Amino acid sequence: MAYNFPPVEEVFDELDKFRDFCAYAYLKGFPGYVFDEKDLYNESSYVWRAYLNRHKGPPKRREGNNKNFRNNNNNRGGKRFN
Repeated sequence: MAYNFPPVEEVFDELDKFRDFCAYAYLKGFPGYVFDEKDLYNESSYVWRAYLNRHKGPPKRREGNNKNFRNNNNNRGGKRFN
């Protein structure tokens, strides 16, 4: 039976990064998180998901949503002034 665990050095490096995130998250604009070792690699943990999401950055802006904004305002009915 094969286990897919990361090497021990990587686990401790990730644990240090996770602890630093919990300690300094409030200073970086995140809400404060309580560090708990059992949350490492726990996908159901709110703190671990926040740690993973910090790498994603802000959400990307959608382009083209307001492409016809001016045209939509002109087609609302009533009198049109040219």
